[in-house]
Amino acid sequence: MHLPGELLDQLSLSTAFDREAFVRAHNESAAPTSIRLNPTKMPPLDASLQPVGWSRFGYYLPQRPSFTFDPLFHAGCYYVQEASSMLLEQAFTQLMPQDKPLRALDLCAAPGGKSTHLYSLLPKDSFLIANEVIRSRAMVLRDNLIRWGARQAMVTNNDPEQFRTLENFFDWITVDAPCSGSGLFRKDPSAIEQWSLSAVQHCALRQQRILSAAWQALRPGGILFYATCSFSVEENEAMANWLIAEKNAEPVSIQLQKEWNIVATEPGYRCWPDRVQGEGFYCCCLRKPVDAAAKEPRNLASIFRALGKQEQSVIAPWIVQRDDFYFQLQQTVYAWPRHCVHDWQLCSSVLNVLYAGVRVGQLMRDKLVPDHALSQCDLLSDSIPAVSLALPEAIAFLQRRSLSITNESKGWCVVTYKQFVLGWINALPNRINNYYPKELRIIKDSLDGGE
Repeated sequence: MHLPGELLDQLSLSTAFDREAFVRAHNESAAPTSIRLNPTKMPPLDASLQPVGWSRFGYYLPQRPSFTFDPLFHAGCYYVQEASSMLLEQAFTQLMPQDKPLRALDLCAAPGGKSTHLYSLLPKDSFLIANEVIRSRAMVLRDNLIRWGARQAMVTNNDPEQFRTLENFFDWITVDAPCSGSGLFRKDPSAIEQWSLSAVQHCALRQQRILSAAWQALRPGGILFYATCSFSVEENEAMANWLIAEKNAEPVSIQLQKEWNIVATEPGYRCWPDRVQGEGFYCCCLRKPVDAAAKEPRNLASIFRALGKQEQSVIAPWIVQRDDFYFQLQQTVYAWPRHCVHDWQLCSSVLNVLYAGVRVGQLMRDKLVPDHALSQCDLLSDSIPAVSLALPEAIAFLQRRSLSITNESKGWCVVTYKQFVLGWINALPNRINNYYPKELRIIKDSLDGGE
């Protein structure tokens, strides 16, 4: 692997940079594979797996399996995430209160690694907005949050500048900024060809614009978690120092264990691949000074009509009864946690919302056609019939093929693999209809050709 000489020269003054060890790590070791478990869908785990030290949910795998052909991946039991990125967990748990609801934003969120992680860390009755400016990537973000079982999350498709209208609103903002990607050279060697000093400078200008907008949306006393997968100082410490100088941001330290080998820099933290079992990563935590009162959201007349008694009676057998707000857009029923409704109505008035809460299903002639999202979250009633599938049948279901299974229950049923729900079937007298979403189906026929 021929690393750019300009990058190596650029890093020579960086804290704890060891040129020889850095080059050797890229040439002699492969990128480790790690996963992060979903605490609401905990799968059985091999006790021999090595934990990621800085995450309660992270584990290293001895080799990279075919995640495509693992039904537990599709059931949202885990997320394949680079270990260094899981450092967000230490920042959040050390710096944020755990005993009150929080408003959180992941501003550059696709494909969803940090969003799903942050969602698992939020205290009770909190909510998350996960935003992505590129629509196709925002749809992937939506699908990953649905798979994760997120109920108190909203997916938006906005330029960061549009969040300025939510001034002083969020308690926590993650900015995992678009960057030159030098930290992922081992994982994606093709990124070496795209790297240049001009690309670093271009990314730095974009990062500055994103940070400025994020800072306005952060409430006084709130924390901005800034991160990149770049090694370049211009995209990392320089960005943090710009925010400190321009916005009076306060750098905040977190406690890290010595054996993790994560390097404290000025300001923030670096993961060097020759020191850490993970890829290149930078992060820092910045607190907004408490020099102004956070504005309370303005009152809005509700633009969402709550379901009537008749519609409520149709969906009641499908759901766990909680204090949720149910409403209908055209024929589709959505569930929002009631404590989020006021804030979500405000966000819906200024943002381009792609998805929020849980899409329960469509009302068709006084019957419910359940949505895939309902099957993936804890809103689903335990009274819904479940059909257990073996691995070959589970793969066929995920490929959206016809199923040849014996099923005593008729009508709508969920199918499960190792007790984890994969999605819906409708068992008719003479056939079984597979309702796994077309856009999520496994396209490949087999493992041939690798992952």
